Amino acid sequence: MPRVGLTRDALVSAAADVADEIGFDRLTLAVLAQRFGVRDASLYTHVRGLSDLLESVALLAHDEWADTLWQAVAGRSGHTALRAFADAYRAFATGHPGRYAATRYPVPPERLAESTGIPRIIEACYALLRGYDLTEDDATDAVRLLRSTCHGFSDLEAVGGFTADRDLDASWRRAIDALHHTLTHWSKT
Repeated sequence: MPRVGLTRDALVSAAADVADEIGFDRLTLAVLAQRFGVRDASLYTHVRGLSDLLESVALLAHDEWADTLWQAVAGRSGHTALRAFADAYRAFATGHPGRYAATRYPVPPERLAESTGIPRIIEACYALLRGYDLTEDDATDAVRLLRSTCHGFSDLEAVGGFTADRDLDASWRRAIDALHHTLTHWSKT
């Protein structure tokens, strides 16, 4: 008999929280079962196994991240949209490290089809770049530059990779301003 309050959605949400606390790579069914005070076997009523759980956390993380990015760019354009997007990206990556790691977990295409998260993340990237009047190919390259910049900075920040005695937020603002300058002056070939 299923435990009262123990549902698939509750498990996935709790798993995402646990991943943020201890790391996505350390998330197991045993850890999650302990969180709910049940035996591991009790979880199989709601998930097919660890890979199902991890994929579900990844899908949840994509959806939450997409919501965050869209809220950031809504009603903004150009430099303002870029700053808002980048700040939201960084806040999500550093504030939800387990969820962020989950967004890089390989989810089979048939499961990805269950969620609109990834397409909405991509759309948010392209939406903010519309203010820079880029061709389609240039926009693709710019999205790659944007995500690489945000990911690289956030990833290094999360692991303590910046040790210089310089305000990290000041460096972040300079990086985003440099990105804006690059996007504004993107070669129109």
